[in-house]
Amino acid sequence: MEDAVHHTDDVIRVRDRYYILSTSSLTDHRTQVLKNGDTFAVFDRRGDIDMLGHTAQGLYHDETRYLSQWVLRLGKDRPLLLSSSIKDDNSCLSVDLTNPDIHVNDQVSVPRGTLHIERTKFLWKASQYERIRIRNYSLSPVEGRISVQFASDFADIFEVRGVKRERRGERLAETIQADQVVAFYRGLDGVLRETCVRCSPRPQEVSPSVIVVDLALASKGEQTIVFSVSCERCEQAIPSAAYELVSHAAAESLSQIKEKEPQIFTANEQFNDWLNRSIADLRVMLTETRFGMYPYAGVPWFSTAFGRDGILTALETLWALPWIARGVLTFLAATQATQTNPESDAEPGKIIHETRKGEMAALQEVPFGRYYGSVDATPLFVMLAGAYFRRTADVDFIRDIWPNIESALCWIDEYGDSDRDGLVEYHRRSKTGLVQQGWKDSADSVFHSDGGPAEAPIALCEVQGYAYAAKREAAEIADALGRSDVSAALRQQAEKIRSRFEEAFWCEDLGTYALALDGGKRPCRVRASNPGHCLFTGIASPERGKIVSDLLLSDEFFSGWGVRTLSSHELRYNAMSYHNGSVWPHDNALIAAGIARYGDKEGAAKILTGLLDASIFLDLHRLPELFCGFPRREGEGPTLYPVACSPQAWAAAAVYLLLQACLGLEVQTSPPRVVLHRAELPEALPHIEIRNLRIGERTVDLAIERAGQGVGVTVLRKPADLDIISIA
Repeated sequence: MEDAVHHTDDVIRVRDRYYILSTSSLTDHRTQVLKNGDTFAVFDRRGDIDMLGHTAQGLYHDETRYLSQWVLRLGKDRPLLLSSSIKDDNSCLSVDLTNPDIHVNDQVSVPRGTLHIERTKFLWKASQYERIRIRNYSLSPVEGRISVQFASDFADIFEVRGVKRERRGERLAETIQADQVVAFYRGLDGVLRETCVRCSPRPQEVSPSVIVVDLALASKGEQTIVFSVSCERCEQAIPSAAYELVSHAAAESLSQIKEKEPQIFTANEQFNDWLNRSIADLRVMLTETRFGMYPYAGVPWFSTAFGRDGILTALETLWALPWIARGVLTFLAATQATQTNPESDAEPGKIIHETRKGEMAALQEVPFGRYYGSVDATPLFVMLAGAYFRRTADVDFIRDIWPNIESALCWIDEYGDSDRDGLVEYHRRSKTGLVQQGWKDSADSVFHSDGGPAEAPIALCEVQGYAYAAKREAAEIADALGRSDVSAALRQQAEKIRSRFEEAFWCEDLGTYALALDGGKRPCRVRASNPGHCLFTGIASPERGKIVSDLLLSDEFFSGWGVRTLSSHELRYNAMSYHNGSVWPHDNALIAAGIARYGDKEGAAKILTGLLDASIFLDLHRLPELFCGFPRREGEGPTLYPVACSPQAWAAAAVYLLLQACLGLEVQTSPPRVVLHRAELPEALPHIEIRNLRIGERTVDLAIERAGQGVGVTVLRKPADLDIISIA
């Protein structure tokens, strides 16, 4: 038993359990997140990575945890936290620490608050860089030691999430040099993974788990130490000067993305904080793949390409950042399924659900290497292609992916509607894949009013809307490509979908559309947020759309912060559930756009205002993947969902679509114009300026402000051949 006990000054570990000592100050479980490319890190607020419990903290690359512990100590003690913040542009983590009382022979030799320890951390090209500056504010010199305790467990991301493995690969002996340690792991997939830890200047002690540096600080003196942790490769030592160069390169990469963005300014500083954090989160989630830039879904669990998430992120930001949509379409066209594979739920023409790069995916211990278990990604792909073409008039690109669009349309008709009843359904073919394959993909998200599960194959209401919109968008593309025969057929198909949808899904007594139809074509008579997506796609009739809109804004749905995923009157309602009563920002953005489409701009403004108010209470003003659906309480913020991804791409993108919904904003390249349909601004946003909005090679600057009971638009700058149209 003794061999299973591991002890540090804060924690005792007995086998796989951890116990906090009563004298420990480990009370803050909030985390800080950095991401660059396929690398991300989750730290505690001190900038450490703790091994305490089943934590997600760590340095990850390609979905493997290369660093599972990274703890800074001053002598035997951990420094005391003063402040911790992620820079506004998400480029680095800055932490201010100080020393506790340092004792020698039971006497305080260095009083608390004598030393200032400044930690700056950032990620770049599969490596973590950290600069530690220690300054002595004492009138006397201070000597001591600073150390970093580290470990590499090389856990697959699914292991970190709790999946148990029968076997793991082989840990090889570390190699140790004067200024570095390299840990090795040969996975069952045959891949050799290595973590290389380096220190500059040369440390006094180096072991497989600790690096120690002596401190000799004159009065008012300062000392700098630089660490690098590289995943999969071992670089040369990183001196302080090189640290600055790498930091500058990382900043330059972000600035190149910034140049493509419009600048949005408002009279509300709290909204500006939310907006700026959202934009920064989008930048950091955008990842260079071999098929171009793609917005990865979310940190920590979904830092990879997801089809649905990427498409919806692109749709949310399309009016402002159309180049994101092009990257998404390119990636998804390149990874579109070309054959049937039940183990991955793949069928010809189907758009990918997610990709994974870790050891477990490579060994097919999980089915997600390339997994296609989404019923909605394929029609959404066609929807995005049409919306992108309308925004950009990029006919050459659309012509290039037209075969992919046709393949997606064939999937909708042949595999999506396997029983040929005019509806798109899903059922799992993979034994280990997702049971539910809409955006609400938790196992308990589709059910009947008595709480009983719906049996497959399942037709979700919103998916019929996506299929309807896909046919209409594809018809517009076909017209532009000179395929009028195809476009006419597609429009007829869209109308058939609309008619079948209205007949099968409307529940007059509920005042909304059924959540889904089960395998026996019985409606799931449940009031959920899903019909809000039907408003977004325009499949709902005008009369019924207004009824659904009113229901979603009523107290049983609207928590005060946003629209819940499920009515509080339903049997399975739980404000703390993942999909049955929580509030999702992206869901709310789509609902707001749908409500606005059916004429209720004030309702859209209500949703925007609720999420704005929520952002004020949230760390970094960042909207997470979701939060709990409890009713709003005076003087209190929203209740957080404990394992929500943050940042999350489609949550960050929500603010763009919410603004578009309120303004009725439409941007087109051919003919070049900006249209505002009955623009509405909430009271919290009396004035907005949009500058450097790109429309092809043109740029536009606009000011929009509340004027009495209406909204006025002022053109600050535009080319002569571009029209600004405001429809009252």
